[in-house]
Amino acid sequence: MANELTTHFTGLEFVNPFVLASAPPTESKAKILRAFDAGWGGVVTKTIGLHPVENVAGPKTIYQRTSEAKPYVSRMKRPDTVSHSSWNWELISDQPLDLWLPDLEEIKTTYPDRMVIASIMAGAGSQEEMENWQKLAKAVVNVGCDAIELNLSCPHMDRKDMGANVANDEEIITAILNAVTSVVDVPIWVKLTPANSSLLDGAAAAYAAGAASISLCNTFPSLPLMDPETMKFEVEVDGLVSSGGLGGLAILHQALQRVNDISRAFPDKSISGIGGIKGFREAFNFIVHGAGNLQVCTAAMEEKGSGGVGVKLIQELKDDLLEYMQHKGHASIEDFRGVARDRVVEHSKIRRKSEDYNGGYAKSA
Repeated sequence: MANELTTHFTGLEFVNPFVLASAPPTESKAKILRAFDAGWGGVVTKTIGLHPVENVAGPKTIYQRTSEAKPYVSRMKRPDTVSHSSWNWELISDQPLDLWLPDLEEIKTTYPDRMVIASIMAGAGSQEEMENWQKLAKAVVNVGCDAIELNLSCPHMDRKDMGANVANDEEIITAILNAVTSVVDVPIWVKLTPANSSLLDGAAAAYAAGAASISLCNTFPSLPLMDPETMKFEVEVDGLVSSGGLGGLAILHQALQRVNDISRAFPDKSISGIGGIKGFREAFNFIVHGAGNLQVCTAAMEEKGSGGVGVKLIQELKDDLLEYMQHKGHASIEDFRGVARDRVVEHSKIRRKSEDYNGGYAKSA
């Protein structure tokens, strides 16, 4: 394949812009090696931490579908359905750091031309937690990881000093970045939650403190559906459920909005786009709104027979993107990245039936 798919992002060279996101597809050495065998340009590992992790005693992820004949959303298997979304309440990796480190070293040694981004998470509010961020960062970089993604977006954490619970606190974002950038010299990506009215403020704080990129969108906080016949949630343990994350095609348009918001506010900064990429068209839309790197999860997990890493999907993504670029005469995705950015404007800038509308404001005399 020609080299048009080579992508430079946050100072790293990717053989193609497609990366498996931090999730079950990147939860183990075996899966990551299989992903690289298939052709993915990079992976963001499932988030590595230092705190005790134990998942629920039941399903951790479900896939929700809908159909034209019965147009309701449900995990229920029925004829002629198509993918709508995924829902999960899975926590970060339960594999401890000392087991991850030799695995990461072997992965990077086996595939030196592929980018390995280590997702890490610790707490906040104390010197001990800042040192935990530093310990994790130094450890993964020392075994060869090319970059780090700070998980400030997990939507289902009980601890109030972790994950999405701290993503609206600019002081904490700054403190974590200061701690990490003081001990390692690799690109730092910051994964922020989309469910935050102060997303732009959080991104500004992250960029100002040295973030090489913002990664978004993580899954949206949400609840699974309850079946009207059984009166049970479609995923539950002992009749109980907690907040989880909605992903897949259902969040595509919201994810594009967030990417565009960040891209318009910080046009010279890097963004890794996530949320609903199932094929070329979704990937294309992230690029034209400003993303220079594309992370995929649900579509890879759903692919049958791939072991959850999207073996066919990555081939389709690469082939379709390359075909488009050759058809349009593009040398790289940089030729069309961000072209939609400035076509998103305030409502008052959209032509109306008359010239009287002024965005709800009275026109000055």
